[in-house]
Amino acid sequence: MFILSSFSDLVIVDPEDFSKRTVDALEDQINAKYANKVVYNLGLCITLYDIQRVTEGMISHGSGSAHVTVEFRLVVFRPFKGEVLTGRISSSSRHGINVRTDFFDEIFIPATYLFEGTTYDVKENVWVWNNEENKFYMDKNEVIRFRVEEETFEDQLPVPPHLLEGSREVERKPPYRIIVSSPG
Repeated sequence: MFILSSFSDLVIVDPEDFSKRTVDALEDQINAKYANKVVYNLGLCITLYDIQRVTEGMISHGSGSAHVTVEFRLVVFRPFKGEVLTGRISSSSRHGINVRTDFFDEIFIPATYLFEGTTYDVKENVWVWNNEENKFYMDKNEVIRFRVEEETFEDQLPVPPHLLEGSREVERKPPYRIIVSSPG
């Protein structure tokens, strides 16, 4: 579910952070840039794990900021295919079920990936699994287990201004989405 991923980046430390220990200032800047953000084709960055290498800082002319190249590792959320996880149902539609964990919301179970014998109750807006003896309702906020089937990444390119004129909002797909199935 979590992996360690290595990065190398130019970190800018502003003069007001010079009073901090160097490691603390670098950690703050790295977490501000990466924590809770999706890196394309990698996953959701959670937090800095460790700093492995730091170069000498170069002071910028004008701003006085220090520019430092840092090699570091981040904890990244990226479940592997076939992994079974636990989450809560956030909503249902005739297309499937949206699931969330404590820190990630873009999990989807398509209707075709639900248990055999599962039907959608339009009146209740809920999926119902009819097994041999009982009916199990998949209500909102119920805890469920699911199996990772695939993942999709969407490049989040900026929307040109001419496309924004006259329209309220352009529909944007989430940068990282996990498609799952019911385990079984």
